[in-house]
Amino acid sequence: MKSPFSWRDAAPALVALCAALAFGTGAQAQQAQQASAARFPARPLRIIVPYTPGAINDILARQVGTRLAESLKQPVIVENKPGAGTVIGTDFVAKAAPDGYTLLQMPGAYAINATLIPRLPYDSVKSFSFITLAATAPFLLVANPKLPAKSLPEFLALARANPGKYAYGSTGNGGNAHLMGELLKGMARVDLLHTPYKGAAQALSDIIGGQVDVMFATYPAVIGQLKTGRLRALAVTSAKRWPVLPELPTVAESGVGPYEALGWWGYAAPTGTPGPIVDKLNAEINKVLKSDQLRAHFEPEGLDLRGTTPEEFAAYLNREIGTWAKVIEAGRIKAD
Repeated sequence: MKSPFSWRDAAPALVALCAALAFGTGAQAQQAQQASAARFPARPLRIIVPYTPGAINDILARQVGTRLAESLKQPVIVENKPGAGTVIGTDFVAKAAPDGYTLLQMPGAYAINATLIPRLPYDSVKSFSFITLAATAPFLLVANPKLPAKSLPEFLALARANPGKYAYGSTGNGGNAHLMGELLKGMARVDLLHTPYKGAAQALSDIIGGQVDVMFATYPAVIGQLKTGRLRALAVTSAKRWPVLPELPTVAESGVGPYEALGWWGYAAPTGTPGPIVDKLNAEINKVLKSDQLRAHFEPEGLDLRGTTPEEFAAYLNREIGTWAKVIEAGRIKAD
């Protein structure tokens, strides 16, 4: 007599059937993503810049967008959405449709905000698909020419001999210049007074006037004053000497250890953007970054155009978040 039906006996077959269905569904999803990427882009793209128009953040996005439009045969619109220390524009992209049509030009402030600003409306690691690290730029440590130190080692020696006497300026609490100063203080073990300003122009004016002693500043902001002798450059923040000013020592050469701190810009899309579309955007943006026209435009401004894989950009970002988290927590730094 035939035994009654047993679900236990049927289980292996059911498992095999479910696996086959899952494989088929996964294969169909992959085919759909590939087909979508093949058609991408079918309409205009947007690059969101979380800053006001003008200055290097905006200029870089517009130059990249112009050449990307030529390559993709679709308009690329740059939109400025400033506010809340870049959080407004960043959150706008985090909540956009994950279809590759809304991109964020991500600045170095993104890594700082991950620790500096509590309760961000997005997740700094999980809310984005990272496309490429587009460019980096070192800062220069500049000083008043009357400061009795002609090099960074001499300045550090003065600071150690006179704790709390010498001041460094910045563009505000939690900004690049502030954190670079705090990183130097920690690595060199010196006591410097932080003097925040609302912008680079006033801070540099006070350094020239002698009210403040040193400051980390961008190359475009100080090159004019360096040429006229109104400011003196003590060091550059890149890990190796910078080809733009090859005679200028690095901070690391002053003996403080492996100091490196860069401004940077990258491109990202909302998390969930199909992998083939991320890969296509990566290839197209990297091609733009390698163009002779773009390099001719930005290298005189001190930008080092990069172009990485998505994985390399994500790893770079994680390192940046970790570096600045330690500085912010050690200094108990809070945003303005």
